Amino acid sequence: MPSAVTIKRLKKVVGGKSILKSIDLAVRPGEFLTLVGPSGCGKSTLLRVISGLTEFTSGSVLIDDKEVSELAPRERGVAMVFQSYALYPHMSVAENIATPLNMAELSSLERAPLIGRLFGAEKRRSIEDRVRAAARLVELEPYLQMKPSQLSGGQRQRVAIARAMVRRPGVFLMDEPLSNLDARLRTHMRGKIAELHQRLGATFIYVTHDQSEAMTLSDRIALMMEGEIIQLGTPDELYERPDNIRVAKFIGSPEINLLPALVRSGRLIFNGQATALRIASPDSTVTIGIRAQRVHTADVDADGPLIQLTVHREETLGEDVLLYGETAVDGRSYPFVARASAKQTYQLRKESSSWNKPILLEAASSGVLVFDEQGERIVSRLNGMQEAA
Repeated sequence: MPSAVTIKRLKKVVGGKSILKSIDLAVRPGEFLTLVGPSGCGKSTLLRVISGLTEFTSGSVLIDDKEVSELAPRERGVAMVFQSYALYPHMSVAENIATPLNMAELSSLERAPLIGRLFGAEKRRSIEDRVRAAARLVELEPYLQMKPSQLSGGQRQRVAIARAMVRRPGVFLMDEPLSNLDARLRTHMRGKIAELHQRLGATFIYVTHDQSEAMTLSDRIALMMEGEIIQLGTPDELYERPDNIRVAKFIGSPEINLLPALVRSGRLIFNGQATALRIASPDSTVTIGIRAQRVHTADVDADGPLIQLTVHREETLGEDVLLYGETAVDGRSYPFVARASAKQTYQLRKESSSWNKPILLEAASSGVLVFDEQGERIVSRLNGMQEAA
């Protein structure tokens, strides 16, 4: 059965430095929740605290409403998959997968290399059946007698996952399990992990610094920075409605464009021109966020922010192209990147005499994010009064 995991006011202090700062988090049974953030933000530490591998200063960890802070890792009903695989090189795939079952279900006498064969035959058959079942789920049956050195990186990671599965835990904890794989294998294994979550129905808590992994795998994402969860929500919520500039900059690729603007009489003014965006804020200086995907060739009746983009280079991504350059706002230059189709790029390149002249783009008003002077998002509305972002 999938388990619920609850973290309450969790703190970890090392040498006077706060590694985790009063974390509160509730993970639902069967949920795929990803802890994402830059290196050193505390996400792996939090995962290890849940597993019981790392101590903490104060707070509590509950699994299915049961306090587990004093329990050993093997008593918590969780299984950990490490970045390094942590396989025993002298053991076969089958022996590696069976290790947690052997330790949990066989006595020291039954585990003895020679004499142990005389005892616990029924237990051993049960373990072998469960090992084969786990191997079948991750497509490892043909490799059960091989050593880890004979396997590819993706296969070794599947051994580590099967070893975690074999005890049928209520919670899987995965600490950057794909970071050692090349790009092609990462994409393949990402799909396998998603399939596994659907088939097992267990609770998955997954750590990564790769926001594309977080966006594609997760039911919800907890974005961490400097030992704190700064936003918790669905992938769409973090992308479309980030709470602040830090979230907006981390989520999305390429990184969001940030430009200065003004609020005057409740209307957004960009580069001296009024837009269709209404802002529930007093007159102030604000920052607008525009994603590369949310710009298009300016229309005659444009009512969104207009961008005069001087293109310096192109980056082809299959059928789309990223246009990197700069735009001037109130006389100052800012970096800007726009995304266009190959066909649109060809036309724009032609119109700009091979980028010798600026191109005029419009940011879709519905996709413009507005942040106050403290970097917090302000709700904006179009003239029709629906929420824009």
